[in-house]
Amino acid sequence: MLLSPRISRRGPLFIMAVLLLLVACGEESPPPSDTVRAIRTIIVAEPASGKARRFSGVTEASSTTRLSFEVPGNVREVNVAVGAAVTRGQILATLDDETYRLNVEAAEATAGRAEVELADARRESERLQQIAGRDRGLVSRQMLDQAQANFDAAGKNRSYANTRLNLARRDLDRTVLRAPFDGVVTARRVDPFQEVDRGQRVFDLHVQGAMEAAINVPESEIDQVYLGLPGEIRLPAIPGRVFTGVVTEISDAAGTANAFPVKLTIESDAQAIRPGLTAEVTLLLGGDQGETAYLIPVSALMPGGGDSEGSVFVFDAETSTVKKRTIRHGGIRDNGIVVEEGLSAGDIVAVAGVSFLRDGQPVRQMEQP
Repeated sequence: MLLSPRISRRGPLFIMAVLLLLVACGEESPPPSDTVRAIRTIIVAEPASGKARRFSGVTEASSTTRLSFEVPGNVREVNVAVGAAVTRGQILATLDDETYRLNVEAAEATAGRAEVELADARRESERLQQIAGRDRGLVSRQMLDQAQANFDAAGKNRSYANTRLNLARRDLDRTVLRAPFDGVVTARRVDPFQEVDRGQRVFDLHVQGAMEAAINVPESEIDQVYLGLPGEIRLPAIPGRVFTGVVTEISDAAGTANAFPVKLTIESDAQAIRPGLTAEVTLLLGGDQGETAYLIPVSALMPGGGDSEGSVFVFDAETSTVKKRTIRHGGIRDNGIVVEEGLSAGDIVAVAGVSFLRDGQPVRQMEQP
């Protein structure tokens, strides 16, 4: 690839001397590999040149469902508050069910009577058919037809009564509002003893783990933001954590103060985040989307076997460990190492104390200054 003229192709002895000096400036002996170390990190972002910009925003649920009762009534209990994590089938709220229970009891009585009437009609029809079978002169055709008609009508009445009973039972079940999936309650719009209509919005429930960070980018910089651009997300409510995200939505129209709404899907450990939290999002702007080199601090690099080889430690957010990765670098630019192979946009790289890290070592990210 073509590198900027600003990249210094200094000799391998110079780069090696810089790396050895950085390695030597540390503690005398590394801690055990199972020690949880605090590390400073950066997020790898393209291109190798650019300007880090921080935007204030807020976390949002990327998938939210509005929940409501399917029958009207008076709210008896509300069992969850905003922010509560719920599981599928959990009871969220209930209505006063007295009227619905009475409807079920009445429907059960009607269905019971219809069953008895059907049984009586069946016996009468069978009795007349038996008599006619012995002596047709004792039972007229009209009597047989009427008995059959009574039996058919009783059968229809029983079917109707059973349908009414099933509907009454269904409505009684609907006085209990349950969570349709695992999630987090993001809005509650009713209180006990409040009258609600069928379909009236009661709760907002979002799928746990599906989160976004919403920011506004000024019109002067929106052309430097593109789908797939990685970013770092810090939440004051969760200090010491750095989350990774990627731009997945860019509005076509400017909003307040001529700024364009932009959303990043949070990719790392999003289940720990709630909607509505203040977010500080860092994006690296000003580069070419097609460039494949990445700029990292010299302090992140461990010497390798060749003049242009080395290794870095990449943070794994799922396991909270670091993984050692071999890279190929192409010189020094702006006091950083230009990485040509081995890293991807969005990787989180340790930038301090790397000589004391081991492959697979547990770590925690330090809060950025």
